[in-house]
Amino acid sequence: MVSLSSDLQTTLRQRFGHLEKSSTNSDCILPIVIFIMTHAAKPKAEMSQEELAQREQEEFESGPLSVLTQSVKTNTQVLINCRNNKKLLGRVKAFDRHCNMVLENVKEMWTETPKSGKGRKKSKPVNKDRYISKMFLRGDSVILVLRNPLATAQ
Repeated sequence: MVSLSSDLQTTLRQRFGHLEKSSTNSDCILPIVIFIMTHAAKPKAEMSQEELAQREQEEFESGPLSVLTQSVKTNTQVLINCRNNKKLLGRVKAFDRHCNMVLENVKEMWTETPKSGKGRKKSKPVNKDRYISKMFLRGDSVILVLRNPLATAQ
């Protein structure tokens, strides 16, 4: 249930009061819903600190960052694709809105192509990996975050 400010309620009565006398509710619902959706959301600059915190919490719970929120809560692994063409498989301990993350038990994976000298055939790429116990990942290097497919299949 959405709570409306008294100003918004007054405006709704002024604009749509004539629809209350309408014979069907469906005639008055759509214009009211459209009006509320376009006017009820305040810009961030007009929000109080409490409203901003509540909005951020809602975005973390239901928006794109919900993958990270769930990972922190359930201590499950995520697969992170980074801009340096490396993949990180690890557990998220903390994160922020910029996708900066503190990760634990991380397996970093990448491929390297060995250098081919004169007269040598073109080398095949070699898969490499390493273990990192704790790390901080800067958010601007994150391209994609996936839930661990093995954990979600179980």
